[in-house]
Amino acid sequence: MTISRGSRFAVLSLGLVAVMVATRFKHFGDVLHLPDASMAVFFLGGMYLRRHAMFVLLVLLAVALDWVSIRYAGVSDFCVTAAYAFLPLAYAALWYAGRWYAPRLRGRVGSLVGAFAVAWMAACVSFAISNGSFYWLGGRYAHPHVGEYLARLWQWGPLFVRTTLSYVAVALVSHAICARIAAHSPATHQHEVGA
Repeated sequence: MTISRGSRFAVLSLGLVAVMVATRFKHFGDVLHLPDASMAVFFLGGMYLRRHAMFVLLVLLAVALDWVSIRYAGVSDFCVTAAYAFLPLAYAALWYAGRWYAPRLRGRVGSLVGAFAVAWMAACVSFAISNGSFYWLGGRYAHPHVGEYLARLWQWGPLFVRTTLSYVAVALVSHAICARIAAHSPATHQHEVGA
């Protein structure tokens, strides 16, 4: 049995939305909460969903989740400053990197390593945009300077990038497993014989 493209799109969309909803409230995670998967969701969304409208919907979902978590769940609003307006740009770096790589994605190791490398670069750029805009434009630091910014970038960047890459790695391993199963399914072999 083969799954239609529309069904795959719906399952992937719902899956990415569920992961964002489940992880967005606690950005660093603790015993009860997984680390925030938003950066990975945007990269994977670009790679698998591709549609610009889905990017907009996921940005709106992220904003709505932040509003709910601040308004009703007691999460601090420290990070909500004028720099918050740069988050769509940070997410776009991830989404469009994933979208760019999508035609190159296969189930082979080299292709998956390439996707992981692109995710790493996009996560670094995305974090630099979000963290840089917060530091320089957020108004939370009385006397911002390059040395302090670089120290903060090094302090928090690896955590965010590592978290993103952990989720992306799980998705890519799942992709490889699904590709392997599809390659050995009876329906695939029937198509090959009939071709």
